[in-house]
Amino acid sequence: MNKIGNDTYSRNELMALVSSVPKDVEICDVTLRDGEQTPGVVFTKHEKINLAQELENIGVEIIEAGFPVVSEAEKDTIKSISGMGLNARICCLSRALISDVESALECDVDMVSIFIAISDLHLKHKYRRTREEMIQCAMNTIEYAKDHGLAVRFAAEDATRTDIEILKSAFSSAEEYGVDYVSIADTIGILNPTTSYNIVSSIKQEIKTPICIHCHNDLGLATANTLSAAEAGAKQLHTTVNGIGERAGNAALEEVLISLMVQYGIDQYNTENITKLSAMVQEYSNVYTAPNKAIVGKNAFSHESGIHVMAILENPKTYELFSPELVGGKRNLIAGKHTGMKALKGIVADIGYTLTDQELNALIEKVKNCTEAKKGISRNRLENIIKGIKGEK
Repeated sequence: MNKIGNDTYSRNELMALVSSVPKDVEICDVTLRDGEQTPGVVFTKHEKINLAQELENIGVEIIEAGFPVVSEAEKDTIKSISGMGLNARICCLSRALISDVESALECDVDMVSIFIAISDLHLKHKYRRTREEMIQCAMNTIEYAKDHGLAVRFAAEDATRTDIEILKSAFSSAEEYGVDYVSIADTIGILNPTTSYNIVSSIKQEIKTPICIHCHNDLGLATANTLSAAEAGAKQLHTTVNGIGERAGNAALEEVLISLMVQYGIDQYNTENITKLSAMVQEYSNVYTAPNKAIVGKNAFSHESGIHVMAILENPKTYELFSPELVGGKRNLIAGKHTGMKALKGIVADIGYTLTDQELNALIEKVKNCTEAKKGISRNRLENIIKGIKGEK
């Protein structure tokens, strides 16, 4: 039972607050590939299919389903996802090797992401080959993929530690070979919003092919850097659900989607299933979000402070930027150490009870005793305490 009115910002009201930014963006969600590179995480075929369907329901344009050369089981899973008949285009990862593209072709994917690193550090310690050799391998592989009907994304791994002129030159070569996208990978999360904007802007001056941005979260800036890249004109934004991924993870799908809507008025996604998808990924990955995680954390719409609770009861806009329903979440009014008598009375009414002053005094005493003992007061627990005070079973 919920006594609070739905007086939160509507989508239209949020649209009135937005900044101006190019609206031509798309999401490539890489949960099934980069997200599975989270230490200790392995998704089953059934789980990947379920996640792909939920990403489709949200309206993600591209789903990166995996890396087919990892195993025959991986290849089989990617092929199954390709055969689901989704509106989303299905992509897979490929090294700059013809054999990798052949594996992708066997999976019936729509797009292949061919990647190389051309930073000095990676060339020296990872490939032990010259930059010219690596770029030529990539171009040969791109040509083969295009000749066989695949859309191609050319991704520069460790792009943000690669000399910008070298990066532009590589992207220019890929453009001549007809790639559909060029991708900037901030592999170690070194960007900040300013440098993210600058690198995309600089490349966009010379490269006409649509630009992708792939941000890691080593400094906690992946979402901010992704949005900044979009402001500079990046078309394809890479995300993972809950921000899972290697080390500190990637830009979080839920954060990027809601930020696109709130900040820029991009409202082309079905956000009501975001919380459901987040919970599914947590269950499948056994990687759980922090309580204060933006958008999907259990505290994202929780209010305990008496001043906040009273204001929320009057008008949720006071302390909520958007309604929980927008992302399939629920508001949670919490009785705790910071809850005063008026706020507690409002919470009790919201649950559906009316207490006498004596009963309220007894309730607030029990609440404070519980919180001082560091015992949480969930809605169900509070209702059980109320029933006990009223002598109900």
